[in-house]
Amino acid sequence: MGMFCFQCEQTAKGKGCDTAGVCGKSPEVAALQDLLIHALKGIAIYGQMARELGVKDRDLDLFVIEGLFTTVTNVDFDPERLRGTLLKAYEVKEKAKELFGAAYKKKNGREFNGELNSAAYWKPENTLEGLRDQGSKVGVLSDKSLNEDIRSLRELLLYGLKGMAAYADHACVLGRESDEVNAFFYKGLRALTDNKLTVNDLVGLNMEFGMVNLKCLELLDKAHTDHFGHPVPTPVPLGARKGPAIVVSGHDLLDLEQLLQQTEGKGISIYTHGEMLPAHGYPALKKYKHLAGNYGGAWQDQAKEFDAFPGAILMTTNCIQKPRETYRDRIFTTGLVAWPGVAHIAAVNGKKDFTPVIHKAIAMGGYKEDVPGKNILVGFGHHAVLGVADKVIGAVKAGKIRHFFLVGGCDGAKPGRNYYTDFAQEAPNDTVILTLACGKFRFNKLDFGDIGGIPRLLDMGQCNDAYSAIQVAVALARAFNCGVNELPLSMILSWYEQKAVCILLTLLALGIKNIRLGPSLPAFVSPNVLGVLVSKFNIKPVSSAKEDLAAILEPAKA
Repeated sequence: MGMFCFQCEQTAKGKGCDTAGVCGKSPEVAALQDLLIHALKGIAIYGQMARELGVKDRDLDLFVIEGLFTTVTNVDFDPERLRGTLLKAYEVKEKAKELFGAAYKKKNGREFNGELNSAAYWKPENTLEGLRDQGSKVGVLSDKSLNEDIRSLRELLLYGLKGMAAYADHACVLGRESDEVNAFFYKGLRALTDNKLTVNDLVGLNMEFGMVNLKCLELLDKAHTDHFGHPVPTPVPLGARKGPAIVVSGHDLLDLEQLLQQTEGKGISIYTHGEMLPAHGYPALKKYKHLAGNYGGAWQDQAKEFDAFPGAILMTTNCIQKPRETYRDRIFTTGLVAWPGVAHIAAVNGKKDFTPVIHKAIAMGGYKEDVPGKNILVGFGHHAVLGVADKVIGAVKAGKIRHFFLVGGCDGAKPGRNYYTDFAQEAPNDTVILTLACGKFRFNKLDFGDIGGIPRLLDMGQCNDAYSAIQVAVALARAFNCGVNELPLSMILSWYEQKAVCILLTLLALGIKNIRLGPSLPAFVSPNVLGVLVSKFNIKPVSSAKEDLAAILEPAKA
C-alpha cells in the first residue's frame, strides 16, 4: 500500500513520503488521517452553513479542533484509535447536517436540496481495511487535475489550520475559547472543497488565517498566564536528584501540573523534556519543589534519551517517536498523542489519574545518586522582557546592543540544522538572541554572557510563545517610532511541522519581511507560490551562518 505525505520538513528526498513516513507513520495511518481530514471537511460544510444561520454547537467545535490536531506530525500513530475517531466523525457530521437542515427549513420553509462537495456525503466503512481504502482515495494527490498552485495554497492553509488547532486545544483545556477562531476552522476547511476559489482568493485566505491565528496565540498566552502566572527568569538545573523520577515531554502544561499535584510528597522528582522546558518559569509550576530540572534536549533525540532515563516517561500532545522496546513498558501517552500498544491515560471530567505512571516510577527506583549539572535560564516571556524595556532600549540607543536575532522554531534530525548552532555562536557579542521552541536546544546550553546585565540569550518559551516575540517586536517598534521591518531585528527560523507553518503565516500576515527560513523550504510550496512569497515578503532560505550574518549586519558590503 502506498501513501503520500509532505506536511513536515523531513519528508523523504525533500519531495514527499510515498512508502512510509519518515516520522514513523505507516501507509495505513496516513490513509486514515487523510480520511479524517476528508470527514472534517464534511463537518465544516454543514457547520459553516449552520453558523451562517445563527446555529453553533460547542461539541462540533471541539471535535473539529481535536480532529485536526490528531493529524499533526508525531501525534497519533494508532490505527484503532483513528478508527474510533473516524466513526465519531461520521456521527458529528450527521449532527451538523441535522442542525443545518433544521435551521434552513425553519428559515426557508422547505428542505435544503443544494449540491455539496462529496465530503458532505461521506459514510464510513465498517472495517479498518475499508476505512483505509476510503482514505487512499482522498489524499493530497487524489485529484490529478488540480492546479499545482491551487493545491499548494490549499495545503498551506490546511497545515496552518492543523497548527492552530493544536494551540486552540491547549487553550481549551485551560478553559479559554474564541468564537472567531472556532468559526475560521469551518471557513478554512470548507474553502478547501471550493473549486471556484482562485490563487488570489487562496492567498488572501491564508493571510486572513494568519491574523486569526494571532488571536489564537493571544488566547493561549492569556490561558497560560491567567492559570500559571507570567513566566519569570528562572535557572533550570540540568542535573538529576537521587531517587524515583518521571520525565514529561510534549507541550501540555496542565498535564504537568496535575502530575505535580499527584506526586507531591511522594519522593518522586519530575523532569521536563523538549518543549516542556519553559514550564520552569511559570510561578504556579515552579513552586513545586520536586520539579527538579530538565532532562535531555529536543524531540528527535528522545529514543536514546528515554532509553537512558531510569524512570517513567509521560508524553503529552505531540512529538512522540516510535518507542524502543527497552522503554515501551514505562512510557505513557495522554491527550491526543498515541502509539499502538503504549499505555494511555485518558481524562475523566477533565482530570487525569497518573497513578500507573507514578507506580512505574517508584518501581524503577530512579537515579542511584545525585547527578551534577549546570543551570540554564528560561522565563523571558513578553511580560519579563517588557518589564526591562527601558534598559533594553537604553542599551540600543547607547550602541551597546547593535542587533536582535530571533533564532528559533522546530528542531529535527535532518542534516543542516547545525546552521542554527553556528549562527548563534557567531553572532557578535553586541547582539542579543531571542529564542523559542525546541530549536533552541541546538545552542541553549552554551554561555553567551550578557550586555550590561541583559542576558544575550533570552529563552521566550514554547513554539506558541511566538506571540511573546511579536509583542516585544511591536513594543520596540513603538519605542523607536518605526515599523517592525525597520527594527534592528532579524528572524532566523527553523521549521519542522504544522505549528511552525501557522506561525509563519501569522508573521507574513503582519507584514514582517526578510525572514530566513530553513533548513529547507517546504515541499508543499510550489515554485509559483514561493515566488509570490519571495517577491512580497522577501523570504530567504538560510545559506551559511557567516554569509547570512554578513548580509544582515553589513548589507552594503555583503
